[in-house]
Amino acid sequence: MTQREYRTERDSMGEVRVPAEALYGAQTQRAVDNFPISGLRMPRLFIRALGLVKAACARVNAELGALEPDLAEAIERAANAVASGEYDGHFPVDVFQTGSGTSTNMNANEVIARLASESLGRPVHPNDHVNRSQSSNDVIPTALHVSAALGLEEQLLPALRLLAAMIERKAEALREVVKTGRTHLMDALPLTLAQELGGWAAQVRYGIERIETTQPRIHELAIGGTAVGTGLNAPQGFGERVAEELARVCRLPFRRKPNLFEALSAQDAAVELSGQLRTVAVSLMKIANDLRWMNSGPLAGLAEIRLPALQPGSSIMPGKVNPVIPEAVTMVCAQVVGNDATITLAGQSGNFQLNVMLPVTAYNLLQAIEILASASTLLADSAVEGFQVNEARIRAALDRNPILVTALNPIIGYDRAAAIAKRAYAEGRPILEVAREMTDLSDAELRRLLDPRRLCGETGPLSSGQTVAPDGNTT
Repeated sequence: MTQREYRTERDSMGEVRVPAEALYGAQTQRAVDNFPISGLRMPRLFIRALGLVKAACARVNAELGALEPDLAEAIERAANAVASGEYDGHFPVDVFQTGSGTSTNMNANEVIARLASESLGRPVHPNDHVNRSQSSNDVIPTALHVSAALGLEEQLLPALRLLAAMIERKAEALREVVKTGRTHLMDALPLTLAQELGGWAAQVRYGIERIETTQPRIHELAIGGTAVGTGLNAPQGFGERVAEELARVCRLPFRRKPNLFEALSAQDAAVELSGQLRTVAVSLMKIANDLRWMNSGPLAGLAEIRLPALQPGSSIMPGKVNPVIPEAVTMVCAQVVGNDATITLAGQSGNFQLNVMLPVTAYNLLQAIEILASASTLLADSAVEGFQVNEARIRAALDRNPILVTALNPIIGYDRAAAIAKRAYAEGRPILEVAREMTDLSDAELRRLLDPRRLCGETGPLSSGQTVAPDGNTT
């Protein structure tokens, strides 16, 4: 086994041994040694945002005369390489670290300084140059917002729009299929599959709207506040210019937060966004569970639909196939709800001028965005698009549904209608047949009143090939 080689680095606290191949320095190594907690690292999206923030700061520092142009250019180039993911292996700091994220900020400063020094041919200092006009206290909240904004724009919102559109297309294809509705998991009035799926699509569309209403506050950045919100050691206009540069690079409407004291001391915007993500998770949980129920069986369950068969469902029961995609989605939803609980607690940890749970907030928020995006795409492509409708099973259940008698309430009253329903259910007979015997309504009027399509609030034919038979059954 080859013995690992080390070099000695020095910071304000003294000497530290660092792996010889590492691009980071003493402060990163101290964090690695101090926080051997979870093995979890800051997400790729966060490191990308952190690199973009450092590049924007270097450029603005040069424009404002705070850094020499060639020095700033070398830093910007190195920071953009970090943003691209080229050096992710040199970001080993655990998520559970100092609450300000100082260790991760210094990790970035040291890696960027090393890369810039190599390209420039002279020393670049992590604090004096890469961190010029900045503090961990404004950089980490800024990177949190930038990464969340990018995740929403590039991942989650497109995935939710795909899911909503897929559900709407499926609903349109099934608009003629009438089925038994269910409340309390019990038979209820009929509705069309298009109406049922339309409810799902509306949930997803509302989720998109909720996220969009929160985005303007995510687009507000803490940069320029430095240590406590006063902006000490940053040139006039620095925060505004960095936000403009990030807006240009990311093509998102970033701006400096109007109140930098709030920006550093609170994470209310992240808490708000997490709440919206939790609501989306609740919506997806409902949709996924409806799909599971509708697919249940195939003999002893509802068996209204057949989800795509993707893999064997049992190691012991041959031929069993499970609704694996909806199950995976429900687990994602449970995780997101848990993430929201963590973010809620973290949001309460703004003590005076700084929130001190920034890394765990960033980790949980970005994980929620990413897994919701993946789950939404998976649900659209591998469940909704490909499920098949068992129209024969749906018709059979609809034929036997005694709740159709509800349509007679205004004419014969609730009590008489209940008596008809009970007798039809007890004798296993169609409602129309029993209603003929127990009312003086004409056959034509009964057929009109008990038409399942009419009870859906729809007019026109039933599902393709269905007609109302003389006994009131759909065939």
